[in-house]
Amino acid sequence: MNAPEPIRILLVEDDEDDYILTRDLLAESRRASFQLEWAANYDRAVEAMAREPWDVILADYRLGAHDGLEILREAEARELTTPIILLTGAGDRDVDLAAMEAGAADYLVKGNLDAETLERAIRYSLAQSRTLAALRESEQRYALSVRGANDGLWVWDLVRHTVYYSPRWKAMLGWNEDEIADSPEEWFGRIHPGEVEVVRMAIEMHRRAETPAIEVEHRMYCRDGTYRWMLTRGLAQRDATGEATRLAGSMTDMTERKQALERLTHDAFHDSLTQMPNRALFMDRLERSLQKSHRDREHRFAVLFIDLDRFKLVNDSLGHAFGDEVLVAVSERFATAVRAGDTVARLGGDEFTILLDSIEHAADAVRTSHRIQEALVVPVRIRDQEIFLTASIGIALSASGYDRPQDVLRDADIAMYRAKGQGRARHEVFDRTMHDSAVELLRFETDLRRAMDRGELRVHYQPIVSLDQGIIAGFEALVRWQRGDVLVPAAEIVRVAEDAALIVPIGQWVLNEALRQLVEWNRLHQGPGPLEMHVNLSARQLLQPDIVPMIINAIRRSGAAPQHLHLELTETALIENADVAAKVIEGLRKADVRVSLDDFGTGYSSLSSLRQYRFDTLKIDRSFISPDGARRDDEIVRTISKLARLMGMAVTVEGLETAGQLARMRSIAIDFGQGYYFSPPVPATVAGALLNHHFRD
Repeated sequence: MNAPEPIRILLVEDDEDDYILTRDLLAESRRASFQLEWAANYDRAVEAMAREPWDVILADYRLGAHDGLEILREAEARELTTPIILLTGAGDRDVDLAAMEAGAADYLVKGNLDAETLERAIRYSLAQSRTLAALRESEQRYALSVRGANDGLWVWDLVRHTVYYSPRWKAMLGWNEDEIADSPEEWFGRIHPGEVEVVRMAIEMHRRAETPAIEVEHRMYCRDGTYRWMLTRGLAQRDATGEATRLAGSMTDMTERKQALERLTHDAFHDSLTQMPNRALFMDRLERSLQKSHRDREHRFAVLFIDLDRFKLVNDSLGHAFGDEVLVAVSERFATAVRAGDTVARLGGDEFTILLDSIEHAADAVRTSHRIQEALVVPVRIRDQEIFLTASIGIALSASGYDRPQDVLRDADIAMYRAKGQGRARHEVFDRTMHDSAVELLRFETDLRRAMDRGELRVHYQPIVSLDQGIIAGFEALVRWQRGDVLVPAAEIVRVAEDAALIVPIGQWVLNEALRQLVEWNRLHQGPGPLEMHVNLSARQLLQPDIVPMIINAIRRSGAAPQHLHLELTETALIENADVAAKVIEGLRKADVRVSLDDFGTGYSSLSSLRQYRFDTLKIDRSFISPDGARRDDEIVRTISKLARLMGMAVTVEGLETAGQLARMRSIAIDFGQGYYFSPPVPATVAGALLNHHFRD
C-alpha cells in the first residue's frame, strides 16, 4: 500500500525565524506529512502561485509593503480555489473579520501556534475546500442535466382559467395522462401546504410584472404518498396593454439534488464519526448566542470544554477503531446530560464542547459538569470490554464579557487544562489569572522551542555517592535552560516539553551530552571503578517506536560502555504504558543497559511495578527520608531496602541533606545516596572537580 502524498504547502513569510518555527511545527505531525516551500516576500509568492498548484497557502498578514489580504485578492483574480490560512500577530486584533470577508479559509495568531493547532487548521481548511469543490461539481452536473432533461411543461390560460399539463408533468407525480384534469387546482392542490402561498405569491408577482420570471422551489405530493422537491419556472405572455394573458413554464424534479445538498451541508457542519455538530456549527451557534447576549443583558450562556482523561491509552492499547466506538458511546452519554436546546459538539479527537444557552446562574454550568462526570461513572462497554473513563472540564461564562466566540472557546480550553493539571476528573471555571498564566506558558513554550537552536540548554550533573566508600560512583544528568539571567530547572522544562512534544528531541540531546561527558570522565578518572551515568527517560520518550535503537546508536557513537548507562523510569510512566514499557525494558537489558526505577513510593502500585519489571537499581523517593529521623520513616526505608536486595537490586536514596540523614542511611546499609548534602546539580566543570573528593561524616 502506497503512502499518502504529502500535503503541499506554500508559506508566505518574510521572517526566517517564523519560517523555521512553522517548518518545525509541521515536522511534529504524526497524522500527515507536509511538503513546505517558502516564499520570503510578496513577489515570490505571486510567482509561486502562478507556477504550480498548492494544497494550502499559509500567508503572513504583514509582508513589508504588502499584506496577506493582497495575497487573497491575487488568488481570487487568478480564480484559485486553494484554501488560504492567514497568519496574524497578537496585535492584529481587527484582521480576522477582514480576512474571512476576503475569502480566507481560517486565520491563526502566530504567538498562539502549536503543532496540533496548525495541523488541525490545515486539515479543516482542506476538508472545507473538498466540500465546496463537491458542491460546485454537484451544481455543474445539475446544470448539465437540466439541459437534457425531459421536464414537465405547463401552460396556464389566464383568460379561460385552464392549465395544460404535459404528459411528463403528470408522470413526474406518478399519474397517467387521463388522471389529471386541466384546472389550476390540480396543481395547487398537490403543493405542500406550507409552500402553497409561496408559489401563489411568486406567480402573482410575475403577473404584475414585479419580477422578470417565475422561479420557485416547492414540494409536490405524488401518487405514492411522498413529497418530492420541484423547481417551477415560467414566463408571462402579455397583451398590448401589458396585461398577462398566459403563463408558460416547466417543472423540474430536483429531489436528488436537494438531498445531495442537504448531505453536503450536513457533512460540512457535523462530525463524521459521532454525527454531532462539529467546530464550524458549534462556533456559529456560539456566535449567535454571543450576539444575543449583547442585545439582551439578561441572556446568559456558558461553554464547557471537555477532554477525556488518558484517552490515548485506549487508542494505544486497543486500537483507534475501538477508540472510535468508545467516542461514539461517550458522545451519546453527553447528549443525555444536557437540555434539548443545548449544543454538544465534537471538535476532534477526544475533545468535546457544550454550549449551554439561556442559563440562569453559573451554578447551572457547574451542575451540568457534574452530570457529565456522573454519565461517565458507569464504564463504557465495547465488545465485552469495559472501559473506565473520566473527563477534565473547563467552563467559560458569558458574564466574563466577550466580543468574539473564539475567545470564549479559548478560555474554556484554558480552564480545562487547569482542571487536568489539578488532577483530572474535575472541572474548573475560568478566571482572568488563568489567561495570564496561559499567555506566560505559551511564551515559555515558544522560547523553549528555540532554546536548542540557540544553544541555551545545559546539562548539570548531581553526584551519586557510594555510602560505604564515601566516593562518587556516578552522576545523574539533569537538563537546565539558561533563559536570559534565569537558570530554569528540569521540572519546569520537562512539564512544558511533555505537553509541547519537545521532550523527545530534548531528551535525545541530554542523552548524547551525558554520554559524551561520561566517556571523557572515565578516560581521565583514576577511581577504583568506572563512573556510571543516570539519565531520565520520560513517558513520551518511552512511547517512541525506535527508542531502543536510538539509545543503542547513541551509546555506540559516544564510545561509552552500555553497562555504565542507567536509564531512570518513573512508576507513573510504567503504569500508563505498561505493555510498551515491558518491551522497552527488555530491549535495553538485552543491550546491557541498566534500568532504574525512579521516585519509588510515589506511584500508584509500587510493588506491582517491582514484580512486573526487572530493575538494576531502586531509587527511594526523598519523601521517605525524614529530616528529623522519624523511626517510622526509617523502618519503611529499611523494609524497601530489604525487598530490593531480595530481588537483586541496588538501592539509592534521594534527597540527603544532613549528616544525620547520611548516618542513618549508612546504618540501614543503603548502597548509594544523592542529595544537596553532597552537591546540588552543577555544571560539568564543577562536577569533575568533585571526583577526587571523599565524602565523610
